[in-house]
Amino acid sequence: MAGIYLHIPFCKKACHYCDFHFSTSPVYKDQMVKALRNEIILRKAYTGTEVIETIYFGGGTPSVLSADELGMLIHEITDHYPVSATAEITLEANPDDLNPQKVKELRQTPVNRFSIGIQSFFEEDLKWMNRAHTAPEGHSSIKRVQDAGFENITADLIYGYPLLSNEKWKFNIRELIELQIPHISSYSMTVEPATALASFIQKGKQRPMDEAQSARQFEILMDELHSAGFDHYEISNFAKPGRHSRHNSNYWEGVNYIGIGPSAHSFNGDSRQWNVADNMKYIQALQGNKIPLEIEHLTTENRINEYIMTALRTSKGVDLNLVSQRFHSDYSSQIRESLEPFLEKEWAALKDQTITLSQEGKLFADRIASELFVEIL
Repeated sequence: MAGIYLHIPFCKKACHYCDFHFSTSPVYKDQMVKALRNEIILRKAYTGTEVIETIYFGGGTPSVLSADELGMLIHEITDHYPVSATAEITLEANPDDLNPQKVKELRQTPVNRFSIGIQSFFEEDLKWMNRAHTAPEGHSSIKRVQDAGFENITADLIYGYPLLSNEKWKFNIRELIELQIPHISSYSMTVEPATALASFIQKGKQRPMDEAQSARQFEILMDELHSAGFDHYEISNFAKPGRHSRHNSNYWEGVNYIGIGPSAHSFNGDSRQWNVADNMKYIQALQGNKIPLEIEHLTTENRINEYIMTALRTSKGVDLNLVSQRFHSDYSSQIRESLEPFLEKEWAALKDQTITLSQEGKLFADRIASELFVEIL
């Protein structure tokens, strides 16, 4: 099985914290859609004859595309790839795009899952982030999608920024629970270089983020969603039974995927490719039937460490038996030796040759993963 990710590089506004590749100008949208369709065709050999189990529209803001444009792109995929009849097809959407007419039109497309960028239910927080939607639009977009018959919905929330008290944070979480959202993705506010937020902090116009606040709010998130019956199946992702994101789960499990669009990445187990992060260069290259990409051939060390990084974030954990089978038993021993300090701290557990993180350990997931990385001399 395999997945296809399509990067739609357009947004109505630039969120102050965002460092993804996008443009706020829709001038070249038609040319971009044509280029995406062409890359879909040119990419089909990358994963061979594997069946496509998931299609994911990300960005940017994919919901700026019309239902017809989304339908054309999906049709291009089904024309050139073997797509499962039960494929999960996800559309990332901003609440302000999900008006009644748009939702009605999307109901006529193969899209069967929504990822809605709520981020907060407080107006002052949304303005601070420079989000395009309002707090009332957040509520109404969820209700509108549900009323149209869509049940497979995830919503995003952000925590760990100065305006967010613990009381407001609990309110945001409980609102999604009350709205019966079956999947929640939640991320700590990070300050990325070359973003407006980084500039504001550097100039003293904005307070830096508080790591202690972020850690406490992550603990609140885990406690609240555990009590509500959610499975914490990946560091930033929580789902009711049967509602795990199939597309994102495939990333964490090392399944092959194709990335379509400017800045999109592709992976087939042996290599990683990434497209140019420039809309005009991307469009011009595809007009000449060329994919503007760079490629990295993965070493054994790359592959092991990537597995450690991704698997440790999940509830399935790092399977040392799998490491031994796929690579070499010496690497498994090296990982086991590096794990010892984290077992003593009770940040991690080792059971049946599988490493998983404790709730406290999840606060230090990246640090633990980096310490477990193998080094091949």
